Amino acid sequence: MAYQLCRDFKAHGGTLMKGRFHALFIGIFVLLHLAVFSSGCSNGKQGKPVSAPIPVTVGTTTQKTVPVQLRAIGNVQAYSTVSVKSRIAGQLLRVYFKEGQDVKRGGLLFLVDPRPFETTLKQAEANLERNTAQVKQAEANLQRDMAQEKNAQVEADRFKMLFEKGVVARQQYDKFRTDWEALVATLQADRAAKANAEAAALADKAAVENAKLQLSYCSIHSPMDGRTGSLIVQEGNIIKENDANLVVINQITPIYVTFSVPEQNLGEIRKYLATGKVKVQVIIPNDEVFPEEGFVSFVDNTVDSTTGTIKLKGTFANPEKKLWPGQFVNVMLTLTTEPNAIVVPSRAIQTGQEGQYVFVVKQDLTVESRPVVAGRIVNTETVVQKGLNADEKVVTDGQLRLYPGAKVEIKTSDSATATKKKAP
Repeated sequence: MAYQLCRDFKAHGGTLMKGRFHALFIGIFVLLHLAVFSSGCSNGKQGKPVSAPIPVTVGTTTQKTVPVQLRAIGNVQAYSTVSVKSRIAGQLLRVYFKEGQDVKRGGLLFLVDPRPFETTLKQAEANLERNTAQVKQAEANLQRDMAQEKNAQVEADRFKMLFEKGVVARQQYDKFRTDWEALVATLQADRAAKANAEAAALADKAAVENAKLQLSYCSIHSPMDGRTGSLIVQEGNIIKENDANLVVINQITPIYVTFSVPEQNLGEIRKYLATGKVKVQVIIPNDEVFPEEGFVSFVDNTVDSTTGTIKLKGTFANPEKKLWPGQFVNVMLTLTTEPNAIVVPSRAIQTGQEGQYVFVVKQDLTVESRPVVAGRIVNTETVVQKGLNADEKVVTDGQLRLYPGAKVEIKTSDSATATKKKAP
């Protein structure tokens, strides 16, 4: 064929240079060979590239009883708060605790200078002793004058009888009668003196009791179990009666958590409260593994019209004192439980243009995309209302590279990862 081209070229009187002719000849030759090779390949079988399995992490769907919960943000509040003040004026001599220390009910906190109150008490006790002695003296005078009055009355009656018989003169009878009447008046004065002395003694007793009470106020004790805050007044300062706070004590065992839920849940909450205690859990940030458990102890009597929520309060034993006043926590209010629910790890749920779906790993280690209807989220799991059965394997990590029918390689599973974390 190449020879025929050469001869035709010469026949037509071509004037091309010899180098250009050689280049044209070589190019035509290469094209012919490529055409023959391509034709031979097209008659053979075409090879299909095989893709490598995609590594994924899987989890298993489970069927179990899950709680029906409401979630909210809560704020921790002290069960009780007391501002400690002094009930007397004086110099603060000593502080018996350190800031932030736990104190017991009745424990000594402060000492106010007791010396002025001790002096007042001694003076009141001295006055009481004096007036008690005066009461005894008045009683003795009364007993003496009563005896004299009785004797004078006898004498007056005897002389009256003698006077009536004409034995004695009237002057003698009048003298004895006057003496008796004088003693009767003296008895009245003695009784008044005794009553006055007794009243003074009672006043002194009250003064002594008041002085003792004022002296007891010098020692300031804790009114409850709790934790002290910052010390507001230092030792050596002069304090006034009921003036400034000395320290604030918060009771944190037990403790309150307040939170709000939408008003449309109020009826359901009241229904379950009527049948018993409603459990509530709180999760402390960065400590989600160990939720604190308590129960609902208060429902507000008014719905907040500005937010459409109702305030609730939960009581927690708080034995380890993880909950702290002022802290924000995640609250889970458990109303009831749903048995035989299908749950999957929440990471398995994906969202596409047609809704939510999961990748299910089949027996041949290929995946299928299956639409699901997801419900509530409980901790790290999601309740699937429709689309999955129990004990199916779903992809929890590596979904970005997957497509229906893709071959996968299971690297780890969520259950294996959890087992490794629990192992010592």
